[in-house]
Amino acid sequence: MRGSTSGSGLERCWPLANRRAGRAGAVAADWPEAGRGGAEDAGSGPGAGRRVGRMRLRLRSGALAAGCLLAEALGVALFLRGFFPLPVRSLPRGEARAQPPAEPAPPGPGIASNWTKIPPPLFRKVVIVLIDALRDDFVFGSKGKQFMPYTTQVIEKGTSYSFIAEAKPPTVTMPRIKALMTGSIPGFIDVVVNLNSPALMSDNLIWQAKAAGKRIIFYGDDTWVKLFPKHFVEYDGTTSFFVSDFTEVDDNVTRHLDRVLKREDWDLLILHYLGLDHIGHMTGPNSPLVGPKLREMDNVLKKIHISLLSKEGEASLPSLLVVCGDHGMSETGSHGGSSEDEVHTPLLFISSAFEKRSGPLTQLELVQQTDLASTLAVGLGLPISRNNVGNIILPVVGSKTMREQLRFLHMNGFQLSTLLQENTPAYEKDLGYEQFKIAEKSHGNWIKLYLEGNNSEILLNLGKKVLKQYLEALRTLSSSLSKQVAQYDMYSMMVGTVIVMEVLLLLFLSVPKALSSRAEFEVPLSPPLFSLLFYLMCLMLCAVHVIVCTSAESLCYFCSMSWLTAVGVMMLISALMCGILSAVGKILENSRLPLKNPGASSSSWSEVDVLILAGTIGHVLSLGASSFIEEEHQTWYFLINTLCLALCQELCRNHFLLKECDLQLGTTMKQNFDSIGEASECKNIDVQAASNSKLGKAASSAEFVKGSDKWISLASPWIILICCRLLRSLNQTGVQWAHRPDFGHWLTRGITEARFVYVFVLGIVFTGTKDLLKSQVISADSSVKSTGLWEVYSGLVLLSALLFRPHNLPVLVFCLLIQTMMTKYIWRPLKFDAAQITIMHYWFGQAFFYFQGNSNGIATVDVSAGFVGLESYVEIPAIFLTAFATYAGPLLWAIHLLCYLSSEVSRNSAAVGHGCFCYALMRSIPVAIYIVLVTGLRYHLFIWSVFSPKLLYEGMHVFITAAICLFFTAMDQNHSQKVQG
Repeated sequence: MRGSTSGSGLERCWPLANRRAGRAGAVAADWPEAGRGGAEDAGSGPGAGRRVGRMRLRLRSGALAAGCLLAEALGVALFLRGFFPLPVRSLPRGEARAQPPAEPAPPGPGIASNWTKIPPPLFRKVVIVLIDALRDDFVFGSKGKQFMPYTTQVIEKGTSYSFIAEAKPPTVTMPRIKALMTGSIPGFIDVVVNLNSPALMSDNLIWQAKAAGKRIIFYGDDTWVKLFPKHFVEYDGTTSFFVSDFTEVDDNVTRHLDRVLKREDWDLLILHYLGLDHIGHMTGPNSPLVGPKLREMDNVLKKIHISLLSKEGEASLPSLLVVCGDHGMSETGSHGGSSEDEVHTPLLFISSAFEKRSGPLTQLELVQQTDLASTLAVGLGLPISRNNVGNIILPVVGSKTMREQLRFLHMNGFQLSTLLQENTPAYEKDLGYEQFKIAEKSHGNWIKLYLEGNNSEILLNLGKKVLKQYLEALRTLSSSLSKQVAQYDMYSMMVGTVIVMEVLLLLFLSVPKALSSRAEFEVPLSPPLFSLLFYLMCLMLCAVHVIVCTSAESLCYFCSMSWLTAVGVMMLISALMCGILSAVGKILENSRLPLKNPGASSSSWSEVDVLILAGTIGHVLSLGASSFIEEEHQTWYFLINTLCLALCQELCRNHFLLKECDLQLGTTMKQNFDSIGEASECKNIDVQAASNSKLGKAASSAEFVKGSDKWISLASPWIILICCRLLRSLNQTGVQWAHRPDFGHWLTRGITEARFVYVFVLGIVFTGTKDLLKSQVISADSSVKSTGLWEVYSGLVLLSALLFRPHNLPVLVFCLLIQTMMTKYIWRPLKFDAAQITIMHYWFGQAFFYFQGNSNGIATVDVSAGFVGLESYVEIPAIFLTAFATYAGPLLWAIHLLCYLSSEVSRNSAAVGHGCFCYALMRSIPVAIYIVLVTGLRYHLFIWSVFSPKLLYEGMHVFITAAICLFFTAMDQNHSQKVQG
């Protein structure tokens, strides 16, 4: 009876025990008691004799992952260079001084127009005041009425015209200056080179003004000096990226005003004020500092306007004051995205040449930011830039005669149609081109009547009709050119995509070997078959490269690279393909071999495994929708919350459902394993591994149940859920709910204190690096290495605390709390394997990226973090600090993963390699799929506002992950000796 009772107890617990056995098989690669004797570790087999004498290289899974990510980074870089294309371009600017078009020839013989030259200027002097990050409601809203009284008075009762200018993303300074001065839409990739602006070589208003002999003076953002070197007769540039400076950066501009306004030796004065943008970056648009800064700008405008008016009696032509912003400001104080607050800026034209307004504005007209270049060109008597896609703002020239207005619009239309011809093969079928030709013909009829001396009502009505036709043609032409603003470099994109997809496929095929107990690969160095295949593929790819580069109509970036570099890329593609074919061959060969350890194949998937797979697939599929990209943080919040619930279920099973079963199972197995031992020798079953893993887990579970930490363990998932919910409310991100109030608004350092922190961080990191070098070079003591890693991790945590905004410090606190709780109360008791722990780290790292307040929009990048502790702008430290602060969440979780796996002495030494490989795989899956998706969606309506910023984030994340995996590999360099020992 006792035996039957024992047997029935075992039968009742067997389903759970079988599930635990599956988990034991899953962790066999990480725990030293398990995983020995697998088929991959055996030196025998049908192919063993053939392998003797071949040259082979042992490659660890971590090294493979790092190498794959470096190759993937190259592929992503090529894809980004091809995807972010160059804008439409006309002839070089040296040829832009050609004669402007004459008026349309009137029909009929014996009549000719004598208007063939550029019309004379409309204004004697032009002052452009560009206030960085000036939002439209700062001037036209309640803030304008309160803090800019003089400007408001001029707008409502003065001689001025007011508009809302719409900027195109990316809404950062350098591309916006290009748009204002060239009238073209810069490429989206300009957001990347915004930190280091090269000289602008295309035709632009500044170059045209200088070529016409006009004297230009500039004060303000030194981006202008970089874009237009040697164009200004006098200038004083200020550093634009030191966002902690609210006052001096503007005082350096204003201090020149009194002296310059008294002089007459200039024609164009440009002032670029940066203080408002810096206030936005540091404290947001609702900061109490915004009002005083707007009042300061109002006083500047008042001084300039009164000075210009005082000198107009001495000159024949009036002067013009232009007030504008390069971009707006989001509710968080940043910019770069496509929200209405970021793209809508005020545009004011103030001059005595305009009619005086009689009352407040009712409805503001929306114009394009690119319209300013053509309007100013006409106002200064200059040719319109050849790359301009904007339209003349008609009210600015509305005081001129009908013939002059038609002349201006004809010049604009002729320039746009010429640009269309140079960039569109079938330009004659374009609707805008057809409309322009019809308007040009009507214009010729009007000129005939005008030259005949007809001053009747018919001439006036026909002139209005022609004016309307021109405006409609200009709008259509501008729209057509804006849609063709860029041409994708498909060849570079395809080469990059091939590399990325090859890397992903190679990682997938390497999963069995990479996650085995040895975590090593034997790479043959001289296989005759694949050597031949390698050379054939190289020759074929080089032939394709020659054909594409010699027949391509437009210049491809990959074709412009040196032949040595191009051949190197072809060799990389061929090597990856050979590696894929080799991996497929080994899988097919192993599938025909008898299974050495049938017990290892009986593993089953737990709920956590199913959740990990489903979550990864679901997240990747969601990247094809713009709404899911805008609100991607919601996906990660949902995944980590669901993961916590799954972990709660695992803990409950561990503490309650398995308590009795583990004890019965342990007793029964201990009595029966001795009798199974002899039989198992014939079947190659690893009895020690199986018994140790099952008994060890049962014993550890029973021991853990008896401990005092039981209830803390059970409560851990719920505490983590509460922490995550609080973190969600700390920073509202995304698009749909970004305007909602959050805890960060309620919680809202000096240079010397920051530098002290830098010293401490460097000291801690130096100490950790010393211990790491000692463990790698001098001794093989794992405890020394673990200590060094934790010291490096502590230094990075301290650096994060310094760079985070004060209201974001709870993010760091909760990050450390969650890591501690999961380590002590979830991962160790449940004995998850390295692959599962790595994916959990990756998920939480992604979630904390959004907990910081980041999003897939460029506007949420906190550039102020790059200037903590700096007195002036230093490019390399600023870029590093900004990147670190942005990706602090994923970085801290990745380094914690390395520290945790290295400090777990009970784990197999292959665990670090497993973690590195899984981390690389988790990063490669979304970036590879997203590259394919974004290629197919490259003509989507939201390609530049939603998909392109996400692509930049994905590319940057790949580069950071590659650096992380290299660090993992360096810390795992003594893996082979440990495994063999």
